[in-house]
Parts: sequence; structure tokens; C-alpha cells
Amino acid sequence: MNNNLCVGIIGAGIQGISNALFLQKKGFKVTIFDRENPGSPVASYGNAGHFSPYASLSLNRADILLDVPSMLMSSAGPLALKWNYVPKMIPWFMKFIFNTQKNKMMHTAKNMHQILDLALPAYDELFDEVNIDGLVEKKGILYVWNDKNLKSRELEINVRNELGVQQQLVNKKEIHDLEPNLKPFYHAGVYYPYARHARNPKKILLKLFDLFIKKGGIFKKSNVNSIEFKDQQPILKSEAEKFLFDRVIIACGAFSKKLTDNLDEKIPLDTERGYHVHFKNCDHLLQRPVIFSNRGFGITPMEQGLRVVGTVEFGGLKNPLSKSRIKNLIINAKYMLGDLPDHEDEWLGFRPTLPDFLPVMGPSKNHKNVFYCFGHHHLGWTLGPISGKIVSGMIAKENTNLNLAPYSSSRFN
Repeated sequence: MNNNLCVGIIGAGIQGISNALFLQKKGFKVTIFDRENPGSPVASYGNAGHFSPYASLSLNRADILLDVPSMLMSSAGPLALKWNYVPKMIPWFMKFIFNTQKNKMMHTAKNMHQILDLALPAYDELFDEVNIDGLVEKKGILYVWNDKNLKSRELEINVRNELGVQQQLVNKKEIHDLEPNLKPFYHAGVYYPYARHARNPKKILLKLFDLFIKKGGIFKKSNVNSIEFKDQQPILKSEAEKFLFDRVIIACGAFSKKLTDNLDEKIPLDTERGYHVHFKNCDHLLQRPVIFSNRGFGITPMEQGLRVVGTVEFGGLKNPLSKSRIKNLIINAKYMLGDLPDHEDEWLGFRPTLPDFLPVMGPSKNHKNVFYCFGHHHLGWTLGPISGKIVSGMIAKENTNLNLAPYSSSRFN
């Protein structure tokens, strides 16, 4: 139907590739640009591997705000700051605080729930066309906590009940039955039986990328540093070349801000820096991902071993990796599982986060042929296909019964 329209996508992570595959289903010709090869050690490679359709409640909550000082004081806690970045973060933090009001929190939760509810079916549409044998486990995801944290969990549990999220409260015995290798530090937990996890996010991403190429997609390893226009048609500029397209999608995660600034649109995108390490040959110790809520980190059994992931560090895109955050993951993993071998693969990635914890999906305010698909914070992996489906539908001018206004970039103006 639209096979004469050409779309250029900036970003070869799960967002970019998902957008490309859904555009191809609609007959568009698609070229993906990235300065790295797909599957390189950025966020789509290094994430926790969770497909978490339950995770509608984000970090913009008053109870979390009250906990920030104690989190920052604790070396085992989930939050850290690079102090040289604090001045740059102040405007973002002010907007974040504004978004912790109860009505704002519920606005985010409802609009995250709307897309999370469709996230697994959208993945299944893409998985129908690739062989993912052994790469996706359907064993649920388990959150555990200890005593002192029960109060803030109540808020989460109640909001998820209100939204109709399937959840199962579990006691000590039930947690032990699910994960007998966990040390008994926990008091209670919640189990999301229909959640899934990836055994190797990179392999899944590359299978989807290979499908894109097989269907006639083009990949250019090229760093797009600006967008120009010729009669409203976008031109992507790299160091050496220029490419003219009918439509363009910016889907390069935390790196999207440079391009949106360039389009004179002030979107308050920043980055939550996340870390991982692997404990090789230990993945038999857990059946499914386990998240320790008090300390804001989790462990996922993967092909590469146990992947220990988490922490939120505000420090921008340029600061080096923090050894203290790596140490924090190792200490926490041993707290949960006891003796573990030496860790491997210290990794740092960037979660693209907006102060209201909703992604930006839809057309640019100033340029109708430029579309955005970024800002999915902790849920980029879960939301890739549904986001691609939504944005490709916008480009194809299809009708939808979804309310897409909350994801528009115009909410910041």
C-alpha cells in the first residue's frame, strides 16, 4: 500500500528494529542507521531481559521521593549520583518532583498500563516470524522484600489491583518453593506469573535484525549527527553523507536528545545509568528473574550466567563507569545467593528517562515528517514491539482506539 514511501530510522536497538519490522509489514521501505552494529553493548544488549507487562507503576511516586535521601546515603542502596552532574540534573529533578503528585502518578500508571497490556502480543507478532527456541522463558518474575519495606509495596499492590494487573502475593514458604536457592532474607513478595524473561537479549535482537534484512531492509553503520529539511522532507546527515527520506524516526534512546535539541524541541530527556555483571555457569541457581525491591536490583538467569542488574545512577552520558556501583551489585548478589565465583563483564548502559516516566511516541512538534520513539526508561525492552507497532501505525495514518495524546512530545511545551 505505501511501498513508495521510504523511512529512515536512527537507532538499531529494540525500538528501532521493532519500528522497522512493523513498517515493513505495512509495505514501507526502511533504512536503519546506527553508529554501532546491532547487538553492540548498549541498552538492548545489556538490560535485565525482563518482559514485564505488569510494570505500570513508575518511579514518579511520593513514597520514593521521601526515600531518596536514605537511598543516597546507603552504599548498598539503589540510587547514586555523580556529583559533577548534579547542576545539569536540577531542572529535570524539579519536573520529576512535580510528577510525584498522586494524580500525575496515576496518569503515568494508566498510560503505561495501556501499552504494557499490549506488549506481549506485539512481541508474539514478531516472534511468529523468527525461531526463538530456548531464548524466551515463560516462568514469571518474582519480587521479594523484607519487613521494613512493606508499606511502600502496599501502594504498588493497590494501584496494580486497581488497573487489573495479574499479581500473586507470596509468603516466605511460597518464595522458598519457587526459588529454593535464595537465602531466607525475605519477608514476603509478589509473583507475576505471566511475565517472561530473555535467556539472551542480544541473540533475540539479532534474530529480529536478520528478519529485517531478509525482508529487504537496509542497515547503514553511520553516525547521524543532524537532520536538515528540503521542502519538509527530512535529510539525515552523517559525517560523510546525506540521505533524503519521506519520514524519519528518532529511536536512539538516551542519545535522542541531541537530535531533538537540533530540531529546536526542548524535551527533558535524561539518562538513568544502569549496570550489570555476570556470574558465569551459575544460571541453574534461579528459575526466573528475582528482584530484591529494598535494594532496587535483580538477578536474571541467562545463557551468559546469572546477570545481576540494576541501580539507578544519575550522571549523564559522559561520566565513566562507577566501580562502587559494580561492587554494590556483587555485594547484593552474594547477600541473596551466598557464595558466588568471581564476576565477569562489567557493563554500563543508559536508560532514556523523562521526568513523568512516560515515553515519547509520535510526530515532532515542529516537523510533521519526523517521528519520535524513545524515553521508555526501565521498560525499553518490554515496550519495543508495541511502540514500533504504534509509531508505524501513526506513519501509516491508521485509526487506533488507543489514546496516544499522553505520549506526545507537545506535553513538554
